[in-house]
Amino acid sequence: MTLTATAKPEPKPEPKPVSPPRPPAVRRAWRKLSPYAYIAPFFTLFTAFGLFPLIYTAFVSLYRVELQTPGDMEWRGLGNYTALLGDEFFWTALRNTFTIGVLSTVPQLVMALGLAHLLNYRLRGRTFLRTAMLLPYATSVAAATLVFAQLFGRDFGLINYVLSLVGIDPIDWQTGTVASQIAVSTIVIWRWTGYNALIYLAGMQSIPSELYEAAEVDGASRWRQFFHVTLPGLRPTILFTVVVSTIGATQLFGEPLLFEGSISGGISHQYQTLGLYMYEQGWGFFHLGRAAAIAWVMFLLIVVLVGVNALIARRRARKEAGR
Repeated sequence: MTLTATAKPEPKPEPKPVSPPRPPAVRRAWRKLSPYAYIAPFFTLFTAFGLFPLIYTAFVSLYRVELQTPGDMEWRGLGNYTALLGDEFFWTALRNTFTIGVLSTVPQLVMALGLAHLLNYRLRGRTFLRTAMLLPYATSVAAATLVFAQLFGRDFGLINYVLSLVGIDPIDWQTGTVASQIAVSTIVIWRWTGYNALIYLAGMQSIPSELYEAAEVDGASRWRQFFHVTLPGLRPTILFTVVVSTIGATQLFGEPLLFEGSISGGISHQYQTLGLYMYEQGWGFFHLGRAAAIAWVMFLLIVVLVGVNALIARRRARKEAGR
């Protein structure tokens, strides 16, 4: 009996991995260009309503342009800027912008910081209080200013009535220089304190709770925790609010315009800001070229102020890092 050897079956070759089909050229191009397509609407709107007006304003500021005849442009070079330097009302508006900015920004941020510190604790109805903080910000600037103009009335205003109860004579809030600037600053403080308080509150809630626990273990009181834990943790947030408030104070326009309804900012320009002065030159006296020059002066002033704030913050950060 003979044994026949059975042939072993040959192993089947392993199938080669099939590479996915390459996307067509149109799809590859879309993958590369799609991020730019998503951000294109923003840059289109920014170019149309931000960059172009900025450049065109700089162009107009070099010419004599009147509102009645905007097509007739006479080259002046830096003449509009030198005319501003010789205009006493420009320096008055610049000084008023600075004083009203200080009177409104400093109390506003201090009060916002205190309110945020209180709302950071577990209080009853704190959700309602946080929502109520935004109501002044949501109020129309026209409505708020008109109401405050009535409150600061000389003869029948509520403020003077309260002052008379403690023996203080009525104050003419719209004629006096210091009084009118305090009144305008009060409107700004009322509108923006709650907004900044919520920003500070968000910054406080991002501070790790372990830092407070460690400070409490070391025997630090609430005040020491506030100065040594909360304030250092809020430094970037405070810098942000200072920069935003500085920009807003430089561009202040609605409150002084509606407080008395005069584009001159009072009888003696006692509370006329740069924004109101620009409006008076452009739409009161029809000098569009000079108004454009004022707009660029305001822009450069904002750049300088923001740069100074950033420089101070950077130096302070370097000093603390070197300790």
